[in-house]
Amino acid sequence: MKKTFAIIGGDQRQRYLAGLLRADGHTVRTACLGGADDVPVEASAGADCVILPLPVSRDGVSLHTPLWEGSVPLSALYPLLPGGDQVILGGNVGTALRETFAMQGLTLLDYYDREEVQVANAVPTAEGAIAAAMSRLDRTLHRMNCLVIGYGRIGKVLSHRLSGLGARVSVSARRLADLAWIDAYGYVPLRTGDLSGRLGGFDLLFNTVPVPLLRRDLLAELRPDCLIIDLASAPGGVDGQAAEELSLRVLRAGGLPGKTAPATAAAAVRGAVYHILEERGEPI
Repeated sequence: MKKTFAIIGGDQRQRYLAGLLRADGHTVRTACLGGADDVPVEASAGADCVILPLPVSRDGVSLHTPLWEGSVPLSALYPLLPGGDQVILGGNVGTALRETFAMQGLTLLDYYDREEVQVANAVPTAEGAIAAAMSRLDRTLHRMNCLVIGYGRIGKVLSHRLSGLGARVSVSARRLADLAWIDAYGYVPLRTGDLSGRLGGFDLLFNTVPVPLLRRDLLAELRPDCLIIDLASAPGGVDGQAAEELSLRVLRAGGLPGKTAPATAAAAVRGAVYHILEERGEPI
């Protein structure tokens, strides 16, 4: 069944998403995307499904609208969303924002909080991280000593890609089960909580853990020419001030799917939107 979608705010992912939904035969209204076909935000009121950005908001106050010059306070958005049968979706919602919407009588569902989306996003994140590393290195990844901190979705895909390029891959994790899989795949397993004294031999380090893990004492062990790429969400896992004082190169590379592969990321979001509607008894 064809639907009317309203896409409000976001980055290139939302632009591609609008195109994908239109190609599937749906009616799509876009607002705050900076395009010639944008309509006023008020047009979202009559849509079957409203799709908000990933993330919905960076400050908890305004909608995330990086492609648009204006600003939309979330408080101005609430009256435009009637709730009821209207489906309201957003990315990386968080408990506080979900509760704020609930206080307005609105149910905000998180399309990013789904395994299929996060796994799909791990691929462009890993590829984007490798591309970023290669653009900043003066030699190949082949035979380079690389450390991936964390063996979640991104860590798994990134380790696999690095190994395929011939890098010497070490991976750290906390869970014994993860360490067993790391060893089974032929990587060197390290315990994340026991990295002290083991960091001096790495040429390239990727952090995927969103906690302040790489403190001054650990950073001081790294060689001056080691490149650090922090893929963790804000505030990241690297002590930036300590790294600067130690003259270490740190590239903060969060949100890579939307920057390096927005079309791929948009396809993953479209799939999640369709899955959510199907689970609600509203198949496309």
